[in-house]
Amino acid sequence: MTGYAAGVEEVPRGSWPRARTIGQWLVVGALVGIACGVASAVFLLLLDQATAFRTAHESIVFALPVAGLALGLVYQRWGAPIRGGSNLVLDTLHEGSAQIPLRMAPMVLLGTLATHVFGGSAGREGTAVQMGASLADAFAHKLGLGREVRRQMLCAGIAGGFGSVFGTPVAGAVFGLEVVTIGRFEITALVPALVASLVGDAVTQRLGVTHTPYPTVAYVPLDLVLALELGLFGLCMALATVAFVELTHRGKKLLEAHVPSLPIRMFLGGLVVVVLWRASGTSDYLGLGVPTIVRAFADPSLPTAAFAWKLVFTSVTLAAGFLGGEVTPLFFVGATLGSVLARALGVPIELGAGVGLAAVFGAAANTPVALSIMAVEVLGVNVLPHVVIVTGIAFLLSGHRGIYPSQRVWRRKGGGRVRGVVALRDLGPPDGRAPPSS
Repeated sequence: MTGYAAGVEEVPRGSWPRARTIGQWLVVGALVGIACGVASAVFLLLLDQATAFRTAHESIVFALPVAGLALGLVYQRWGAPIRGGSNLVLDTLHEGSAQIPLRMAPMVLLGTLATHVFGGSAGREGTAVQMGASLADAFAHKLGLGREVRRQMLCAGIAGGFGSVFGTPVAGAVFGLEVVTIGRFEITALVPALVASLVGDAVTQRLGVTHTPYPTVAYVPLDLVLALELGLFGLCMALATVAFVELTHRGKKLLEAHVPSLPIRMFLGGLVVVVLWRASGTSDYLGLGVPTIVRAFADPSLPTAAFAWKLVFTSVTLAAGFLGGEVTPLFFVGATLGSVLARALGVPIELGAGVGLAAVFGAAANTPVALSIMAVEVLGVNVLPHVVIVTGIAFLLSGHRGIYPSQRVWRRKGGGRVRGVVALRDLGPPDGRAPPSS
């Protein structure tokens, strides 16, 4: 069996969870959190060094195609079992399949660092989630835990990785529960996910990691005019989400169909990124792009097309097979697009950048609640309720597509249950037309 019915122990109605179960949740969450915190700290500290090195030696970007070729050869030889990345984690969580190979943690870490050293446009969330999940699954198998507890540990690994890598423990916990299935939270994993995220964040900070500070968004009263403007923000964020998801997935399928060799695909993808880099005339769209994200909150001279450039850079990088995640690049896309829209509509640009930062990734990952909470943790409570409106609209209007095709769908966004628990990649529209490319 797959889905929610599999391995779930029935609890008598009206009874409280036993002390042993609560203790197990706390221990499991703490173990996973410590592992995630250490892994994220090592990753973030090395990532800072990689970014600093590339910034100081920009000519190294010309070697991105060769780096892609080498990285592709490594993954072709030793990385086949883990090539699914975050989708492998979600499939394992739902299907209870074989253990996620422990090699995922070091290989995705080193692969992501290589991507950033040579200038690929990628993020860090995918790396943190995959490291956290592979470490959590290793614990589950080492301890001989049952299927349901293993499932909870995987959710905790996702939460611990996300919360520790961004310094947003509450959002990390909610992300670990929300990303699993569209339309339903994995609520049985609440305690271990929350503990793992809190502990992971604390460990990461204790190991000397500091996260990017963002400006606190000032209070802006919500009236009818602003509500309508926020609706337009949501529509634009949805369009950006659709563009990113479709370009990335279609580009990946096209490359796989016409270029069977992973090393050659990565070589060609690296070559395209180099051409884009020279054509754009700036290095702002390489790597994470954090300085431009921060700039979006305060600089009214930000280039109007910045979001489009970053979207294309990232789609090409990830479609070709380079390692990393989508979160920070999508923060870039959302924040810069939000800043541009705010200038056009007369909305404070820090508010526009803030709601955009959360909305594009919230829609792309189908996690609007987690990203709304993340916005509060990063930007302050004044971003409410604006961010909920924009992120919710972007989530609904982006349709049944996303960056994680292995997400399961419990309810359609327009309402109505789905028979069974269907993977997003296999879900067709209610009218029976072909399913979306994701």
